[in-house]
Amino acid sequence: QVQLAESGGGLVQTGDSLRLSCAASGRSLSGYSMAWFRQAPGKERELVASVLWNGGGIFYGDFVKGRFTISRDNAENRAVYLQMSSLKPEDTGVYFCAGQLGYRGSDRWSSWGQGTQVTVSS
Repeated sequence: QVQLAESGGGLVQTGDSLRLSCAASGRSLSGYSMAWFRQAPGKERELVASVLWNGGGIFYGDFVKGRFTISRDNAENRAVYLQMSSLKPEDTGVYFCAGQLGYRGSDRWSSWGQGTQVTVSS
């Protein structure tokens, strides 16, 4: 089982950019589909973006609207990134990365990081 650790969150202003990183330990992410989720206070966790194990099938939540980009570290296959731009206060929340070996379904994310807080001030 891969262990995941997020970093890169922080306090930013509306319109700023942030790059979140998800580092893998224990094994590489080869063969893993990866995703970023977020959870705002009082709300359910929602899928932000995902990418399949082969680098294809990239998906973004409707609210992203071209502002975020998910990418994989194809060189060493030990990290996934979420580049966020034009941040809004409604993007505030804890951002989690998640992985699953292959792709078994949208509800089958089995490896989770502990999250990184993103706060966007108005």
